[in-house]
Amino acid sequence: MPKNARARRGARRSIWRMIGGSVAIVAIGIASYGSIASAAAGQNISASLTLIAPAAAGGGWDTVARELQQAQKANGLVNNVQVVNMPGAGGTIALSNVTALEGRANNLLVGGTGLLAATVQYGSDKTLDDVTNLAVLFEEYDVIVVPADSPYETLDDLVEAWRADPAGLPWTGGGSFDQLVVTDLALSAGIDPVDTTYISSDGGGEAIQALLNGTAAAATGGYPDNIDQIESGRLRALALVAEEPVEGIDIPTAREQGYDVTLSNWRSLSAPKGLEDAEIAELEELIAASTETDEWRDAVDRYHWTVNVRTGDELDEFLASERERIERLYEEMGL
Repeated sequence: MPKNARARRGARRSIWRMIGGSVAIVAIGIASYGSIASAAAGQNISASLTLIAPAAAGGGWDTVARELQQAQKANGLVNNVQVVNMPGAGGTIALSNVTALEGRANNLLVGGTGLLAATVQYGSDKTLDDVTNLAVLFEEYDVIVVPADSPYETLDDLVEAWRADPAGLPWTGGGSFDQLVVTDLALSAGIDPVDTTYISSDGGGEAIQALLNGTAAAATGGYPDNIDQIESGRLRALALVAEEPVEGIDIPTAREQGYDVTLSNWRSLSAPKGLEDAEIAELEELIAASTETDEWRDAVDRYHWTVNVRTGDELDEFLASERERIERLYEEMGL
């Protein structure tokens, strides 16, 4: 690797760690820890449960929390279940606060790929190793899209133009996870991610607008966020980022087209450390019962989630491999 590229990567990494540290220090000072601690009073899980979404209302983590809340309330699985939103630093603020709830079993933190990535990006003192990880529930897949009038008819067309001018073909996406997908695609295509132009957008809607107004030439984002625009003909889907074709989604995978890009946006549930074995078993049973309800199944269909449950040793191995994979991608990005 050229010396200037290594220098740029090192500088970016230092800057992001400084920013992440500063954000965490400030945000922890103002975070609504009291609301969680108050909600955590008492240990009867079936009587009272707090679902913690590490982001503002309306996002993916919040959606998971509220759909779980609805399933549990509608079926009498928990008498009093509430959602607490705690945004900040990619979810690491909420994670830090949950680690302080050691031994309090009636709390569940919604997390996923983005939270794991944030612990890497910001060099967080607290990681998923500091909570009790209970389950990965499902995956969402990204889709690579271009405007309907784009000259790029296939993924190969897009990659060929990108290789010819990495900085001149701007990408966008709705968050840090989408940038990881772009980075993984760049590596698979033999393009240095440091040379790529990535325009970060605040959510999938803004990313779509960046495509449609010509600010970006291509984007990657969650399939649920893009399905309406694809079906309306405003966007052209070039590839689904999944390990294998998904039933009901008529889009070829990147892997089928010769690009081994399979990073998925999975969603998880974790509890504080320090729980008794019986409490962990009760939480696992509650999660299983919640995901077997009609309300949850309706949510799975409505949001186009792909169920892929991981628990126990399989979950631990999965999280370790995902962390290693994401760390490598951030290294390649120079962050």
